[in-house]
Amino acid sequence: MILTDRQAAARRRELVDLLRDKGIEDPAVLEAVGAVPRHRFIPGTGLHGQAYHDLALPIGEGQTISQPFTVARMTELLGLRRGERVLEVGTGSGYQAAILATMGARVFSVERHEPLLRRTKPVLEKLGLSVRTRAGDGTFGWPGYAPFDAIVVTAGGPTIPDELRSQLREPAEGKPDARMLIPVGPAKEHVLHRITRTGPDAFTDETFNDVTFVPLVRD
Repeated sequence: MILTDRQAAARRRELVDLLRDKGIEDPAVLEAVGAVPRHRFIPGTGLHGQAYHDLALPIGEGQTISQPFTVARMTELLGLRRGERVLEVGTGSGYQAAILATMGARVFSVERHEPLLRRTKPVLEKLGLSVRTRAGDGTFGWPGYAPFDAIVVTAGGPTIPDELRSQLREPAEGKPDARMLIPVGPAKEHVLHRITRTGPDAFTDETFNDVTFVPLVRD
């Protein structure tokens, strides 16, 4: 199914209403969901009719574009401020990166599947979104651009990589503490964790809802 711009805009408004009904409250998150054309991040046109349903959908390489509620929930829990530096582990379709960039974040995204990245970069560029990307193992973060104000991991693993924890910015006066959203647990039993750096060697760990993500693989 090929969506016209008008049809896609109408469906995004319906999606925003649905996410609001499901508990998403941050107006900046809802505004970004209403602005980003999710169907552009789904390869081909066969699934475009489902692009604005609250569903995860396949994008190739055994990966998925995450459910819109999950993207919105994780973004809301990050509590982003415009201009913050955000590392995304798992570029995937590029949709999460697009939401973050639309909200004014400076996004750095790592993807281990090069074919996905080759397809995703042009989509982001055509939408005028500035996202710095590279192919590689995201469990090691991106040391060359660290530290980060926030990290979002879009794959689930059994543990939290120390490399990612260490790349959260240390507390600074006048800035919120750096935080990371990451699914943790055995396959298909992930729990969403928010790790906040409260000192040079101090971190807090909060848990939220159960989520299901593709595996976080370490090369």
